[in-house]
Amino acid sequence: MTFSDGSHLDPDRVRRRGPGRTTAIAGGGIGTLVVALLAIFLGNGSIDLSGLTSGSDAGDESGTDCTAGADANRDAECRYVATLESTDAYWAKTLPDQAGVRYTEPEAVSFSGSTSSGCGTASSATGPFYCPSDGTVYLDVAFFDDLTSQYGANGGPLAQEYVVAHEVGHHVQDLTGVLDRAGGHAVGADEGSVRTELMADCLGGMWAHGASSTKDASGTPFLEKLTQQDVADALSAAAAVGDDRLQRAGTGHVDPDSWTHGSAAQREAAFRLGYSTGSYDRCAAILTKGV
Repeated sequence: MTFSDGSHLDPDRVRRRGPGRTTAIAGGGIGTLVVALLAIFLGNGSIDLSGLTSGSDAGDESGTDCTAGADANRDAECRYVATLESTDAYWAKTLPDQAGVRYTEPEAVSFSGSTSSGCGTASSATGPFYCPSDGTVYLDVAFFDDLTSQYGANGGPLAQEYVVAHEVGHHVQDLTGVLDRAGGHAVGADEGSVRTELMADCLGGMWAHGASSTKDASGTPFLEKLTQQDVADALSAAAAVGDDRLQRAGTGHVDPDSWTHGSAAQREAAFRLGYSTGSYDRCAAILTKGV
């Protein structure tokens, strides 16, 4: 999915933090990494990270160098900025129209190495997450490469944009009260935490449904029309981080009773639902009916 070269970006939309001290997940090793990813990657927005990492300095903070869609087409950090601006414009109209809730933009941080947040300290290994305590999306854009090199997702910009749209989906859930009602930290294929994650996948699909018609302040669409390959890339990213695939890769077996995000098939289905319907009510129904 290509950003329109002439679309305008706010270089200060994302706060860029310099590297803090490198921190490691307690225990280390690939098994611990997989456990952490199961708990946090595309996180449910209510996880306390403080027990997974030790202290970190946030480092210096500044804006980005991203001013136009052309920047987003060649630079991963600018793609993060542009996707946020597109999701902001989409939800500013869609959330009041479909859910009767005013949309307020999440804060956003781009970091490398490690960072502090209102939910505790995280390292790049813990992946992207949304913290409701400070209403902020946190992302190390190096994770975009990890999607392909470590988790086997297709390349392609919409696979990366899906990650951001999912985290903004958690912010939408926060605004509508879903995060407070969804069942806390209980794990398991039928628990609220899984359905919350699947709903966020669906909300990401909703954004993709309307992305090419979402415009910047000057009336220029942020993104060009999606292709079938774009959608396939996003579905590949959703499937790559299914609990069953991560568990099989990390431990060699699948345990649905410990799932936190849903299977590869469920995550694909949730994204498809949002993409095909563009309906908040259909996405919210996942909380009670599943996918």
